[in-house]
Amino acid sequence: MSEKEPARRPGGRSARVAAQVHQAVTELIGERGYGNFTVGDVAARAGVADSSVYRRWGNLETLLGEVALTRLNARSPMPDTGTLAGDLRTYAAQVAREITGPDGPAVLHLAVALAGTGEQGDRAREGVRAERTRQLQSVLDRARERGEEAPDAFEVLDHVLAPMYIRVLFGMDGLTPEYINGLVNRLLSFRPNGTAP
Repeated sequence: MSEKEPARRPGGRSARVAAQVHQAVTELIGERGYGNFTVGDVAARAGVADSSVYRRWGNLETLLGEVALTRLNARSPMPDTGTLAGDLRTYAAQVAREITGPDGPAVLHLAVALAGTGEQGDRAREGVRAERTRQLQSVLDRARERGEEAPDAFEVLDHVLAPMYIRVLFGMDGLTPEYINGLVNRLLSFRPNGTAP
């Protein structure tokens, strides 16, 4: 690097702008719903120029896809409680906190809306699924290494995460610890030769 080139600071202005724009999108989705705002609305809410949004993301669909991927794939620490049941309960509780937090319902609705919008929506959907599967696989692989019988990642998605997502999407209450633990217990009790702890 020459002396004339300024050093780039990690997390500098570019990261701040991205965070402001992502937050603006999340707020607008929550207030107006999918398809009811423009790049100009996002830029105004974020306090940046329209040109900054277009330069970085190209169009609104690309930006929306990135927001859905980033917000739904929050990387909480993967639990290691020593048992599969404990790990799944802890992981499900973390996901519940993410999707019921201030922005959770809006981001879930965004992901559903994007699913029918073509290539960008497909990428967002596949990205969310792939990241959740990767997270779960690390928990399930560790359980098998301990000698525990474990379901596959899609069974956990179907029987634990999907019911939680449905409750949030339809505005239903009830992501209580008892409800979440019950989902995990039922999943594990359906395993051949398995019992719910």
